[in-house]
Amino acid sequence: MSNVTFHQATNEDIPALIDLSLRGYASIRELGIHFAAATADEELVKRNINENICFYMKDGDEMVATASIRMPWGTHHGPYEVPHIWWVAVSPEFKRKGYATKILDFVEYDFLRDKLHCPSVTLGTAKEHPWLAEMYLKRGYKEVGEADLGKGHTTVYLEKLLLSKTYKKR
Repeated sequence: MSNVTFHQATNEDIPALIDLSLRGYASIRELGIHFAAATADEELVKRNINENICFYMKDGDEMVATASIRMPWGTHHGPYEVPHIWWVAVSPEFKRKGYATKILDFVEYDFLRDKLHCPSVTLGTAKEHPWLAEMYLKRGYKEVGEADLGKGHTTVYLEKLLLSKTYKKR
């Protein structure tokens, strides 16, 4: 990680984001888990960029990771009334180098906590995935629910407090 920069995606980034997503989610497809991002096409990526907040990370000139945020007022919002992270992908040739941590830190702290002053954030992952839920638990997320969304797996919802002093559960 020599020259890491973060960018908000635009329509010009669609081809690179499709490529990154399809390569980054190959192992998810192999597990038979049906995440929308695992079969990304131009229409889905364009909708994600225009309806959500989609970031990507570059190391030098190379796009290495992406993460998106679904906002509570959006058409494809998360299950709770806080921002919801989804579509986290790292290019396979850059896995296990800390890029997922870097882009999640940027989204959680630099953007959601420091810029938007969000008290918490949620995300969902497949209960059947062998290590994703554990990774998020190690990042400080807590399990807050489960749902069968009819996609062939159980979605586990996790929440992370970002501004604990201002957070009030209803």
